[in-house]
Amino acid sequence: MGTFTFNLPDIGEGIAEAEIVAWHVKPGDRVEEDQQIADMMTDKATVEMESPVSGVVREVAGEVGDTIAIGSMLVVIETEGGAEPAPAPAPAPKAEVVEKRIEAETPDAGDADRAAATDAASELEPRPQPAPPAPVASVSAPSDTKVLASPAVRARAKDLGIDLGQVRPAEGGRLRHADLDAFLAYSSGGHAPAGRARPDEQVKVIGMRRRIAENMAASKRNIPHFSYVEEIDVTDLEILRGQLNANRGDKPKLTLLPLVIAAICKALPDFPMINARYDDEAGVVTRSGAVHLGMATQTDAGLMVPVIRDAQARNLWQLATEIGRLAEAARMGKARSEELSGSTLTVTSLGPLGGVATTPVINRPEVAIIGPNRIVERPMFVPDGMGGERVAKRKLMNLSISCDHRVVDGWDAASFVQAVRKLLEMPALLLV
Repeated sequence: MGTFTFNLPDIGEGIAEAEIVAWHVKPGDRVEEDQQIADMMTDKATVEMESPVSGVVREVAGEVGDTIAIGSMLVVIETEGGAEPAPAPAPAPKAEVVEKRIEAETPDAGDADRAAATDAASELEPRPQPAPPAPVASVSAPSDTKVLASPAVRARAKDLGIDLGQVRPAEGGRLRHADLDAFLAYSSGGHAPAGRARPDEQVKVIGMRRRIAENMAASKRNIPHFSYVEEIDVTDLEILRGQLNANRGDKPKLTLLPLVIAAICKALPDFPMINARYDDEAGVVTRSGAVHLGMATQTDAGLMVPVIRDAQARNLWQLATEIGRLAEAARMGKARSEELSGSTLTVTSLGPLGGVATTPVINRPEVAIIGPNRIVERPMFVPDGMGGERVAKRKLMNLSISCDHRVVDGWDAASFVQAVRKLLEMPALLLV
């Protein structure tokens, strides 16, 4: 018998250490060559580590949440044979990118388009909370090996003694914590006993959740935020959107987001201080000539910000296509590292859940973040065409912006939002 020490390989340029976010083996387990043994998270990606040899695991580097240096021991494997095999080059890791912040949603009014907008990934509407699904009765052996679920969901199911193969996902074919809650509620007679409290649960802050916490804390600690909110009448914009969708042919269905992005890009050349990044240490502000727009997206792994490159050069249909592609890649964990970095400005929205106004946290090192809010219908006084006014039902949406007061003055932020407002309230200008 011999032993093989598998050291953590270099898993990315400039990466000095990685965090253990999941173990798939423990001491005493038998592993085969190329079997997944751990998930390691760097600043840019979650990487699946595979065993280069077959044998029995004798030692692991640490617990979930621990950070280990590149080149240090990850696992020790007892192999068959009389001598320790020469360490082979580590296999190329399979990168599954899971990174960053909040979901880019399409704020929408309560018209017929809203229902259709939730069907495609390109719509970027927040998922409604599903009704608790009934569990699937099963007497077969545990069958969760092929079930789509995050490591956190699998770990919780294991602690609760739930066979994931018996739980029906509410949507998308991927099990979530809400599905486990529903299964527990229905598995003992069809309803949860009234008044029974769930036990306290301690959840270790690791992986993506830790990255989000660190990034948000650094942003609020280092950036003096201020926010500005303006009300925008999007009635005519919604009419235009409906007309474009009615004649789109084989193009993707437009939500409000591509139109909002188009207005932002059209207004930015007059406000270069908004589309910028601030290097705190060097004391340098870089004003970007191109608009690389971060699109905050909610995923099972956490909040991520895929980036629409050169958004200013794309038309409405191209924006809609790229929004859908990036959102799907982020949610499926297939977004590449370069698609999750380099943004110069971020848009974030909660769609119909957006409330009256938001004060979003800046995606550091950017200096501004824009948040469209929920569209509501209210009566307003509008010109009657004869020099007077009349009351009419209008669709209104608040637009929020948070800025870094070290770089952006209040007057600049307000002026920029007013420029965006003009474009959205006179949508023909977007097509000129």
